[in-house]
Amino acid sequence: MAVTERRAHHDHRAGTRFPLPVPATVTETPAARYTWAVTRLALAWVFVWAFLDKTFGLGHGTPAAKAWIEGGSPTEGFLANSPTGPFEGFYHGLAGAVWADWLFMLGLAGIGAALALGIGMRVAATAGAALMVMMWAAVLPPENNPFVDDHLIYALVLVGLALVGAGDTLGLGRQWGRLPLVRRLPILK
Repeated sequence: MAVTERRAHHDHRAGTRFPLPVPATVTETPAARYTWAVTRLALAWVFVWAFLDKTFGLGHGTPAAKAWIEGGSPTEGFLANSPTGPFEGFYHGLAGAVWADWLFMLGLAGIGAALALGIGMRVAATAGAALMVMMWAAVLPPENNPFVDDHLIYALVLVGLALVGAGDTLGLGRQWGRLPLVRRLPILK
């Protein structure tokens, strides 16, 4: 919430003091808070949708026959065929590994849920940014730019969401932050 301080200003000519309002920082304005909150919810949907599509094969990125619940591997298709660049061998080695499938899917679900609820933003931002950087590194150099692609932008947005406390608006971030465990371990905020 925006807090406007009042600072006393001394008018040397008249010898009087009067308060001047100090504007809230840009990230504290209602427009900024709601913009960050809507951005958080939109990015939550990116993660939740990826989880749902890979789990149930909803046909957008994953056909029903390759759904995770049908025995398909959420990592195999991409990691076996798409990686390029200096980390190609590393990513090919992860393709289809059961532990990699579980970590990837738990990451998508956990990051998506945390963003949607506005809780655990620091952990979600860290995990989400790491996942995005790994996805960026899998296809170096990016197809449409020598360095930057949407994965790096998403990583930066995730960090921004955590820094501005985007979970507090249209989310449960404030209530979450008051929990004794979260107060004791601020990384969970």
